[in-house]
Amino acid sequence: MVDRQRKVPKTKSKPSQDATNLHQIDSQLGMIGVLLILICGSISSYLLSNLPDALTRAQLENNPGAFIAERAWENLKVLNDIGPKPTGSEANEKLTANYIKREIELIHASKHANQQLLVEHQVVSGGYSVAFLGHPLTSLYRNVQNLVVKLKGQNDYDGTSPALMLNCHFDTVASSPGASDDGASCCVMLEIMRVLSREPKRNRHSIVFLFNGAEETPLQAAHGFITQHPWAKQVAAFLNLESGGSGGKEVLFQSGPGHPWMIDLYAQAIRHPFAQAAAEEVFQSGLIPSDTDFRIFRDFGNVPGMDFAHVADGYRYHTKFDSIDYLSLPVLQRTGDNILALTRRMVNSDELANSWKEESAKGKSVFFDFLGLSFVQYCTNTALVINTVVSIVAVQFPLYGLCRATPYGISTIFKEAAYGFVATVGGILGSVIVNLIIGHELDALGYALSWYSSRYLILGLYCGPALLCHCFAQMIVNKLFADKKTPLNLSQIVQSRLIGVSVFYSLLIMPLTLMGIRSTYILTVVALFSSLSSLTTSVLGYHNTTRKWLLVHTLFQILTMLWSTNFYNTFMQLFIPISGRIGGTKNPEILIGMLAAFLTFLTTSYLTPLISLLKKPSELTARIVAPILITFFLTCLTPASFPYRDESAKAPAVQRHYITHALRLYHDLQGNLRHNDSGFLIREMDRNSERVVRDILGPEGVVRMREMSSCAEEFFCSVPFYSMWHQIRFDNFWLPGPAPSENKMVTLKLKQTQQIDKHIRRLHFTLDGSIQSSLMIGPKSGVRLVNWSLLDELTTETEFNGQRGHFVLVTHGLPGEPWDITMDFEYRDANPEGPIVDIAVVTTFWEHQENHTREFNNLIEKFPSWAHIIPSVAVMNVYVF
Repeated sequence: MVDRQRKVPKTKSKPSQDATNLHQIDSQLGMIGVLLILICGSISSYLLSNLPDALTRAQLENNPGAFIAERAWENLKVLNDIGPKPTGSEANEKLTANYIKREIELIHASKHANQQLLVEHQVVSGGYSVAFLGHPLTSLYRNVQNLVVKLKGQNDYDGTSPALMLNCHFDTVASSPGASDDGASCCVMLEIMRVLSREPKRNRHSIVFLFNGAEETPLQAAHGFITQHPWAKQVAAFLNLESGGSGGKEVLFQSGPGHPWMIDLYAQAIRHPFAQAAAEEVFQSGLIPSDTDFRIFRDFGNVPGMDFAHVADGYRYHTKFDSIDYLSLPVLQRTGDNILALTRRMVNSDELANSWKEESAKGKSVFFDFLGLSFVQYCTNTALVINTVVSIVAVQFPLYGLCRATPYGISTIFKEAAYGFVATVGGILGSVIVNLIIGHELDALGYALSWYSSRYLILGLYCGPALLCHCFAQMIVNKLFADKKTPLNLSQIVQSRLIGVSVFYSLLIMPLTLMGIRSTYILTVVALFSSLSSLTTSVLGYHNTTRKWLLVHTLFQILTMLWSTNFYNTFMQLFIPISGRIGGTKNPEILIGMLAAFLTFLTTSYLTPLISLLKKPSELTARIVAPILITFFLTCLTPASFPYRDESAKAPAVQRHYITHALRLYHDLQGNLRHNDSGFLIREMDRNSERVVRDILGPEGVVRMREMSSCAEEFFCSVPFYSMWHQIRFDNFWLPGPAPSENKMVTLKLKQTQQIDKHIRRLHFTLDGSIQSSLMIGPKSGVRLVNWSLLDELTTETEFNGQRGHFVLVTHGLPGEPWDITMDFEYRDANPEGPIVDIAVVTTFWEHQENHTREFNNLIEKFPSWAHIIPSVAVMNVYVF
């Protein structure tokens, strides 16, 4: 007994240096952590791209009522072969519309006798005011087409019962056949209609299938339906099928607003979940330069819905490579399985019937899938509880367990936790600063977008340096705050440092939760896995060991690595292609560098403190430095970093160039031509655009539009904008050249001037021509536009080049008659002499290659095979009245 009592205080006294070293592990094992990250990243990448097998016609008998991808694929082949289908073109207004009509007629002919299918062809005109990225405009449309089908439900007796709407658009941007955006969605809808119409039993509620013919213009046919079609009053919820890429999984990236019951039904119905509330918040933040019909149904119809989109391979989005050659049947099968199951669940639910009740709209959902294997959803009130509990237990579990295991070192545990917090903050600050410096220098040296088609370079350019910063932060803290008298062994010191990491997460989670940021779940899940690891360690009594504790910790960190690398793959899949179409004024290196810094921290935050266990930490950092140096060598000294790829690579990643052959005609107050010029307008789409354009066309001939005399003398620089929605955020270049051969144009004629009172003058115009056009209205100094006949309300002015004015986009579907419009101008002085307003009318011709001049074709041919050219012709008439 005496001997045993003497041994107790020895175990509680400070361990010798030799005893501490017993807790160290071989430095070679440090690379296991790096290897695990790469393995988990590969697994999450595989799961992100894995698609189900497609069903064929031959399997129909064994799969009654199933979505058959082969039938949808046959429809898609036809739409793809029609080619580009911009609104107003024969390809869109006749060939595509007629084909979809024909398929609907065939479905109607083969439906079950118990089903009722109603078909309407809507040709609609209208308009609305909208702002995109803070730039307001007026969006007008004339004679655009909607093909609308209603599969009547059991409850649809008088056309007032609630219905579910499925929406797609069959128009495309110029130069793109739009196989994914949005032909695949329309074919999925045709197959869903085919399947449901052949079932013997009617669904409880009706389904409205909207095939709209003017989405890219933007979003106009959807507005025509939701504000003018009688069936729109029945729509209680909608599913919008879109694409921001070329295939892959469809992600649920917007829902509601409110109406959490929709996410509940998604959770019950979807076989292959891929949904993130974080995607919704990122999209609605404006970081993604796109919008969908979801916005129209939400804002103008006050209808809740869910927005789905394919986002893989965004390089091909809105290019000639968005074709059936880069899609597959499994893409259609997965989307079809999910949307068919969700449609069935929703149209037979009580929730859809009750969706108009006020209580149904209340609340928001936090939702996410875990690697596509499971789906989690809960309300924001529950999120507050979960995030609060996790924030507490993430600190409390390891602290309590460690204090129980080492009651003699409680104060030291708190001190080491503080060091862990400092190291975490230092690592984050260091990684952000270092990645900002790297991004700035790579851009300055001309290596912007080097990772564009070789995304593995990001690991060495940004993730590796970020990881090094976290490792160095831990090593510096070890050096500065080493305590030779500590009562804790090395393993316990590291566990204490990990508490500091949890404190950081808790201090981040709670404010974000209180701010209503639903994406906080990304951090909460990481903290939860750490909490479970600590709980397991305490239950098993492993706090006083090294290898057993480390094994438990690593096993739970594998879950964290799978979770965080899934976000890495998803965000990079989304933002890397987007960086090629955000314009030349933004440095994409900063965007990707900051993403890499955040995601590296998310992945390694609970791993980097383990560097203190290594006998020689410098050996690990040296091994990390090696691939970083190799990556910089590949980037700066080899062709591996060239950003773009043509189709010979079987994975095209092109540089985009919008080139407009423009003629500008300037008229005086009497309507006589006072001046004209012509040339080529080139939009700067990415960071390398200007250099490429100047290399191809010569540095002397190409000038920036803002540096031209017309920019100083004319309203809005006389830039022939076809849609300020897209163009205002880009710089433009001008190359003088011969005039285009196009003679047709939209004309604006002043019919009458009417003096309303001594300070208001009304101008009566006739707008003639059924071609895509735009109006730019710039009142003179001291004059303002106070009313017009274009819309019931007057759109807010937009600003460009320091000038304010009104921008009106006019889209034509089917040809229409001349249009009489009026504008009322108010001025300070009674009966002013001279002009009161500048009005520019821009006529834009898409898919008019047969009318391109030889000079225009020669210019296009100068661009390399890895450049995707979107050509157009524009005639701009600048009037003064």
